[in-house]
Amino acid sequence: MSRAYTPDMARPRQYDDALRRRLLDLASEQISAHGVDTVSVRTLAQRAGTTTAAIYTLFGSRDALVDAVATEGLARFEAHLRAVPRTDEPAADLLTLGLAYRTSALADPHFYRVMFSAAGVRSGADSLTATTFTILRSAVERLMPTAPPDQVELQAVRSWGLVHGLVSLELGGLLPGTPEQRAARYELMLRTPPPQG
Repeated sequence: MSRAYTPDMARPRQYDDALRRRLLDLASEQISAHGVDTVSVRTLAQRAGTTTAAIYTLFGSRDALVDAVATEGLARFEAHLRAVPRTDEPAADLLTLGLAYRTSALADPHFYRVMFSAAGVRSGADSLTATTFTILRSAVERLMPTAPPDQVELQAVRSWGLVHGLVSLELGGLLPGTPEQRAARYELMLRTPPPQG
């Protein structure tokens, strides 16, 4: 028995969130490994098993796709940091935040690299990272409630520099040891206070 024709049958195929995520993942891998200038809509469509029309429908343009990669990476990153529970122990919360930073980077290494690359800066990632830095600054402020704002800012930047540096080295394959040893060393570094002097 044949199906009766309905107007829905004539509608063009819709592209779902799963395809959008796959395209973002593939584009982040390409940008991370070879730079933003190597992103080709045609090649990306082939790798994703879709059409260039799908990419233009979902993102509008190649440049908008690149911007979406940086935005997606920052959204995932921010979600990891915001998921850290706030307790009555500011020092423990700051440590947990630092551990979440590493977890997020290792879970999405391509997006992490794109966020801090020229592609991320071009897409306005610097203004978006301000949101994630605010989370860190707030955690440091709770640890230093009587410190002047410039000291809080300095310590927040120092903490960011430490975790970002260690994570970047690890993602670059430049830290020795097994994954377990690297994780233990990372936590030890976060627990060790800066030298006084």
